[in-house]
Amino acid sequence: MTTRLTRFDRGPFTFDVTDAGPADGEPIVLLHGFPQRASCWELVAPTLHHNGFRTLAPDQRGYSPGARPTRRRDYVQGELAADVVALLDAAGIGRAHIVGHDWGAIVGWTVAANHPDRVATLTALSVPHPGAFLRAMPHGQIFRSWYMAAFQVPVLPEKLLGAAMRTQPDFGERMGLPQPFASRVATEIGDSGALPGALGWYRAMFLPDKRSTPRPVRVPTTFVWGDADIAIGPAAARLCSGWVEANYEFIVLPGADHWLPEAHPDDVAAAILARVTDHRTRTGSDATDSTPAHGTDTASPAGGPSAQDSA
Repeated sequence: MTTRLTRFDRGPFTFDVTDAGPADGEPIVLLHGFPQRASCWELVAPTLHHNGFRTLAPDQRGYSPGARPTRRRDYVQGELAADVVALLDAAGIGRAHIVGHDWGAIVGWTVAANHPDRVATLTALSVPHPGAFLRAMPHGQIFRSWYMAAFQVPVLPEKLLGAAMRTQPDFGERMGLPQPFASRVATEIGDSGALPGALGWYRAMFLPDKRSTPRPVRVPTTFVWGDADIAIGPAAARLCSGWVEANYEFIVLPGADHWLPEAHPDDVAAAILARVTDHRTRTGSDATDSTPAHGTDTASPAGGPSAQDSA
């Protein structure tokens, strides 16, 4: 009998997790970004459950009250990825489909690169492979990512963002989040005490960690990007294909901004299901081993730049 998880441990830390859907369903791990929590998946998960999948959505390091270390080095990508492996171990899951948005996508890329034996497929939303992101910096991405440098300043970002969340009722909407998610930012991030840990992800970006070194992934992968995303530009999105040495699909959502799980849940669920279904078709099984194969990149039928376009 499958035991439902509400929490799992890794070392001294305890993480909260939302475990839902059919208990015996094929597992999909849903990884949130910044400033989000597991609740960002609440419009996506029901479709996955309806199709027979079990979802596990953790409040990640810095967000779960029991997992908020104060040292910068505790937030390197290798640690964040190891947390996901600990979740799989706690749930007794050998391999799972991994889905991540924003920073959760970066964690997903890192899990797939470092622990390919634990990943059946990867669906990354909004943020491309870290290697593609870095290579896009000279092609305009640096102007979209200026805030990452600002977040390196100690203490001040927490104070300014925290004050804005408390005093500006439309803070979430100004970020582009739809309701009801926009109104939750203050309570789920600011009031909950999660903001310092959430910023820790950015502050650990430049710390040396061999587990965080960008390397190609070799699991079947879908990358979904909205062409109105102000945080991630087309150069980074198009370069992503060069970092996947397996079947790969690039889906462009015309007119979509950064917040895909909240604003475009049907498109996100469809992309996840298509990736998982393709895996089943190719392997004849569920979340089991598959032989990596170089694939082609596609854009959504509605149009948009293809992954083969030049940056």
